Amino acid sequence: MRRKHRRLQSDPDLDITPFMNLMIVLVPVLLLNMVFAHTSVLELNFPTGESLTPDHVEELQIQVVIHADRLVVADNQGGVIKSIARVDGEGDNGEHDFVQLKDVMKEIKSRVPDKKDVIIMPSRETSYQALVTVMDTVRSYDAVVAGSVVEAELFPEISLGDAPVADTDEAPKAGGQS
Repeated sequence: MRRKHRRLQSDPDLDITPFMNLMIVLVPVLLLNMVFAHTSVLELNFPTGESLTPDHVEELQIQVVIHADRLVVADNQGGVIKSIARVDGEGDNGEHDFVQLKDVMKEIKSRVPDKKDVIIMPSRETSYQALVTVMDTVRSYDAVVAGSVVEAELFPEISLGDAPVADTDEAPKAGGQS
């Protein structure tokens, strides 16, 4: 009789060292990229043909016009509320006074607390950074509540329009039409 010898079969050990080395390098790289790829999206309302109906003209519209030399805060009922000159700088390096703009917007919000929309009208010379900073300024501000800093809402619903042509003292007309 023949005897069958069975060979001992053992499962080979899995060597996961290369995979662990890959994870050690890959995880921090992916985490770092997540921090730098942070983007924010603002929902904007662009003017339409129906925005100038008689019903819309009657309600209060707050407007911020961005000129090269000043910011003008106005409404469609009483005209110019505040004209904010640029902060002094060397030549054209002066900046708009966004702190004063925020104070004016807080004052308007205290008068009309239910109002949530604002129209921003940049001129053709307005830089992208100035437009974004004005949008951030009129949308919210930092407030201290119960010992912690929170973002208080000003006018989160932002519409864009064209600035009226360079009439210095005339209030902008409703809807950015000149």
